[in-house]
Amino acid sequence: MSDPRRTQSRRLDPDKEAASFGESLRLFRDKRLFVLLVLYISQGYPWVLIGSAMTAWLQESGLTRSAIGLFGVVFTAYTINFVWAPLVDRVRLPLLGRLGQRRSWILAMQGLMALATLAIGSTDPTITVQWPALLALAIAFCGATQDVAIDAYRVELIPREETAMISHGSAIATGGWWTGYGLIGAIPFFIADLEGWSWSRVYLVLAAIWVPLMLFVLFVPEAPQRRDRFKEAEERYERALAGKERPGAWARLTAWLAVTFVEPIGEFFRRTGPQLALSVLLFVFLFKIGEAFLGRMSIVFYKEIGFTDAQIGTYSKLLSWWVTILFAVLSSIVNARFGLIRGLFVGGIAMAASNLMFSWIALVGPHEGLYAAAIVVDGFTSAFSTVAFVAFISFLTSHTYTATQYALLASLGNFGRTALSATSGFMVDALAGNWSLFFVITALMVLPSLALLLFVSRMLKRRVQQWEDEAPVAPGDEPVALE
Repeated sequence: MSDPRRTQSRRLDPDKEAASFGESLRLFRDKRLFVLLVLYISQGYPWVLIGSAMTAWLQESGLTRSAIGLFGVVFTAYTINFVWAPLVDRVRLPLLGRLGQRRSWILAMQGLMALATLAIGSTDPTITVQWPALLALAIAFCGATQDVAIDAYRVELIPREETAMISHGSAIATGGWWTGYGLIGAIPFFIADLEGWSWSRVYLVLAAIWVPLMLFVLFVPEAPQRRDRFKEAEERYERALAGKERPGAWARLTAWLAVTFVEPIGEFFRRTGPQLALSVLLFVFLFKIGEAFLGRMSIVFYKEIGFTDAQIGTYSKLLSWWVTILFAVLSSIVNARFGLIRGLFVGGIAMAASNLMFSWIALVGPHEGLYAAAIVVDGFTSAFSTVAFVAFISFLTSHTYTATQYALLASLGNFGRTALSATSGFMVDALAGNWSLFFVITALMVLPSLALLLFVSRMLKRRVQQWEDEAPVAPGDEPVALE
């Protein structure tokens, strides 16, 4: 059993409050946050390439709503990246490995995505969607792998004892992602409206944007890691398997596989307890489903209701970008001041209510002022809920099995945004194109997750063991209750 004095000094609480709003605001001076901002721009950018830009291209090429919705299945890579996330933790890449475990994987994936983006520019969806789909799948796979490395980098860059910085890092992650998706995502829509510019030429420009993002990775420091713990765990497995001090090759291989793929999940369930672990996983899965259904069909809705590409670029991308970044910063201050659980409740309710704004647009038609208001409200609620959500799963992630555990939680959160949202086009068709009712349904989808959060909150306050980066938790150790 660990020293109780040490336990007392480092107890963690998801509802722990910052000293003041001013203190929370001053934390944004930390230079680490700028590094995270640029890295998360790279994380949001692939969603432009195979999301909004690709959707607009496919819609203009004459594909049906259902076909466009099914095209979103490529994003399933983001929901299953936890399967190969352990390799990002353990495998050292040749040549690039000198940059460090995280930076090498980030740079390798960005290079592959740049090549795939360039190749998309030579395809034509009006002739066949096979090649655009395969290249989009390649970008999704590489983007999902890049996500694993960047998220692990963020969690490792901010130690768990800097509890207020967890929300700030989450805010910067949200703002950076939306900069890549919103600000850079506006570029293809403005270019596509220019005379003589086809979507094929637009994708050549999008491929060039990868160059500065890749150069940045070369100059950032590697995050501190506790790689020695993998070796310690392997030695324990080897001794248990071989039953001797100097185990053979079979025991070493089995131990490596067990520590890489099994131990991260086992540690999460041991640390939180099976009931809390399963409840957290279910909550993470349910929380973003309504937002996902709205997001997948938003571009189709805007174009069908009568908005131009330039208006979509201005409001859905540029305005949404500014609003999201501003409110992400404010949300992190609020979350740091009042705690993660309360922030999740407020964010979830606001996120559901904001969907009703789009139902209003469906009834009124292409009213530019109402469109701008809806984007502001949606940007605020999306930022608030996302910052709290990211900070919450970061709080729960081990600092040894970082990539695997965070990828598992993030993948569940992305599941509704990918595989389930692929049916969003069928839902609109089943409603006979009744967009107003569609958005009402998406608003109601958040309610089950908020009910579950009440249950999770009570259990989390009763049971939070010491995290593994403080001291190993031996079987039989009593949990440390939160105060």
